Amino acid sequence: MDVYTAAVSVANVWTHPEAPRKVDQMMLSKPVRIRAWLDSLPYGARLELCTANLIQTQVLFGEEVLVLEERDGWASVVIPGQPSAKDDRGYPGWMPKANLAKKSRTQSEVYAVIQKPTAYLYTEEKTRELELSFLTKLAILDEDSAWFQVETPLGPRWLKKEDAKVKGNPKGSGKDIVQTGEAFLNLPYLWGGMSGFGYDCSGFARHMLIANGYSAPRDAGDQATGGKAVPFSGAEPGDLLFFAYGEGKGRVHHVGIYYGNGKMLHSPKTGKTIEIISLEDTVYEKELCAIRRYF
Repeated sequence: MDVYTAAVSVANVWTHPEAPRKVDQMMLSKPVRIRAWLDSLPYGARLELCTANLIQTQVLFGEEVLVLEERDGWASVVIPGQPSAKDDRGYPGWMPKANLAKKSRTQSEVYAVIQKPTAYLYTEEKTRELELSFLTKLAILDEDSAWFQVETPLGPRWLKKEDAKVKGNPKGSGKDIVQTGEAFLNLPYLWGGMSGFGYDCSGFARHMLIANGYSAPRDAGDQATGGKAVPFSGAEPGDLLFFAYGEGKGRVHHVGIYYGNGKMLHSPKTGKTIEIISLEDTVYEKELCAIRRYF
């Protein structure tokens, strides 16, 4: 297997090479046009990402990808940083080779991690180049009072220190997980989304945990078997709430973050945005099947 990294701000991981539609072409090149793509998707096209199972997940700029095979400009990949029951090596899918760059030897073991929903990467001349997502992680080569010089698939670049922090802060509390998530309120849901440009339910839950020093699988069904089981009466802010079809007896289909006082913070579904809702007298109250604590 060859090791590559995502060389675009956010890369879609497609179910198969035939999955992209005409409206998706701007996500197949380098650079991608993530905001233009999202703005161009009407409700039906957004929903089809889910109903036709077109996208599996996303990878962030600089994230490691293992290429298993290549075919007509496409790469069959697994993503080691996104654990999944689908493949022991990492989350599987297909990516355009144009979105990837061969991984070079890292010159530093100290990383800057973006802390805002999105922030800009700057050229060596310190002009804006790419808009990057929350939790994008890049090795630090140098720094001054206001900037980190970082290693990227495009060569040395700059991040503003106000947008990033050095990885290695202490683990957060459950309330910290909730507070991190509040920064994304009103962000539109995106099937397969794993970035500050749009999250699906499990991508949102996972990234809020990672931001506070905890790891979790990529998908809700896998997340529901991790962490520590919590009784329904013992939920605390930051716990993950899981919901299943058949009034909680069937397959897990959704995850949210317990907000406290009977409320949930979650990324609900296509056409809606990240929100805080009361569980009482909702379908979620009937479908609640498990609570897991990762902190």
